[in-house]
Amino acid sequence: MNSSRNKTFCRTVRGMGTAVALASLAVGTTASGAWAVGADDPVQYVALGDSMASGPLIPGITGPLACGRSTHNYAHELAASIGASLRDVTCSGAQSKHMTEKQSLSLLDVPMGSAAPQFDALRTDTDLVTLTIGGNDAGLVGIAQDCMQLDPTATPCKDKLTEGGVDQVAQRIDAFAPRLGAVLDGIHQRSPQARILVTGYGLYIKPGGCWPLQPVLPVDADFLQGSVNRMNAVIAEQSAAHGAEYIDVATPSKGHDACQAPSDKWVEGYVPTASAAPLHPNRQGEAAYARIIGAHLQGS
Repeated sequence: MNSSRNKTFCRTVRGMGTAVALASLAVGTTASGAWAVGADDPVQYVALGDSMASGPLIPGITGPLACGRSTHNYAHELAASIGASLRDVTCSGAQSKHMTEKQSLSLLDVPMGSAAPQFDALRTDTDLVTLTIGGNDAGLVGIAQDCMQLDPTATPCKDKLTEGGVDQVAQRIDAFAPRLGAVLDGIHQRSPQARILVTGYGLYIKPGGCWPLQPVLPVDADFLQGSVNRMNAVIAEQSAAHGAEYIDVATPSKGHDACQAPSDKWVEGYVPTASAAPLHPNRQGEAAYARIIGAHLQGS
């Protein structure tokens, strides 16, 4: 990016619309603002990542059906707020390897072709990249599904997952760290002028859980969210070590977890109350993440 464009790219426009400002205040952030880039020179934005970023089952659908990519995921919301030209290649089920490898797709166990390596969307003139990845490398959603428990007297799933004093989930998360570092290095190589923002994962369930509203035992609720928190720490550490910026979406999510009322929650539980996939962000959550990312861009 040349120096004149860099100055323009980083400048924000004041006077956001009232509706956007009020929506931002509702989650305790300031309006994200838009980069003042001319219509003939929009910010070139590429969104990479998994289902937390793609927004499965949130209307409307764009891209391959099996990717569960929504026109109201955080990338689309952010692009609209900053006037960016967006290439969104996020896809449900994506792992770090799918940045450079094709991803086989299926829906209800029916093969649905494949998605191209997500890095194919990167260009030398890419200005902004967002990335959400790691949950599928560690199998976090599958683990949470296995921990669903309707019997309050049952043995916690944590016991099996930490049998012999070895936290199997923590091992998977720690093994992901160098893979994330390699992904970030790969983005820098392909898009050397891009600003890279890497999100963590949100607050899915409050301390102690809320059994039976969300059918997971209290000790397992803390274990599962603790695993998410560990993943976030790894993402933050690798981002700092590989020239990227970490975006914390968990801290601002307090009071918006799956235990809350439908009007307040940003993530759905085991039985969704909004059009979104179980154990994933809903439209409110995706919009909130976009505002959090936008506020980070404005403030830096």
